[in-house]
Amino acid sequence: MTALLEVTDLSKRFGGVEAVGDLNVDVSVGELLGLIGPNGAGKSTVFNLINGVTTPDSGRIKIDGADITGKAPHIVARHGIARAHQIVQPLAGLSVLENCTVGACFGRENLPIAKAREIAREVVATVGLAERMDTLAGSLTTAGKKRLELARALSARPRLLLLDEVLAGLNPTEVEAMIEIVQDIRRAGVAILMIEHVMRAIMRLSDRIVVLNLGRKLAEGRPEEVANDPKVIKAYLGDSKLLASAEGAE
Repeated sequence: MTALLEVTDLSKRFGGVEAVGDLNVDVSVGELLGLIGPNGAGKSTVFNLINGVTTPDSGRIKIDGADITGKAPHIVARHGIARAHQIVQPLAGLSVLENCTVGACFGRENLPIAKAREIAREVVATVGLAERMDTLAGSLTTAGKKRLELARALSARPRLLLLDEVLAGLNPTEVEAMIEIVQDIRRAGVAILMIEHVMRAIMRLSDRIVVLNLGRKLAEGRPEEVANDPKVIKAYLGDSKLLASAEGAE
């Protein structure tokens, strides 16, 4: 498969703490790569480095061959990377449609307002918010805001979508609905790099999984390989739920 995202020897320190160290990761066109690890493993820092929120100390980041290392978030977005955040922050005073229109205007294609609104309407329907299109974003439920966060990122027409715990705070029914949406996005050809603590979901969704621990890659492979890796089990303090999650996803 052709590599879309290439992360090479990426490192970042905050004072005396190594948040990410010599990380090598790639995501292929159309692939869903899971990124997991214990709390404090460096997963969110990796996302911040990729989408330009944080500048790496060393290493390179390329998207479709273009070097975006240290580029500002709006430049990264123009290269086709969008992010759905764990802590959703919709433009509360704007409607669902208006939030997504903003995403389309400032995304990869730099769309004019009329075309951006057209794209936004399509995406809002894709995530199941068509009936709430004119609803103020601030009045949505937690599940609705999660869908809106995803829709706003999708409206940017990304080639690579960074999903940061989109399942957090959802009940089991809502989790299943969101999994279906993520699967639809992937089937549409968008590559996905996904951080998630709901192990059953990430094992079910991922083509490959990269495990981080203390800022460094601990393991990489297919979900069943990772779940049975003794190093991974030890990093999760011997939590048998990791293995059970993988077995339950088969």
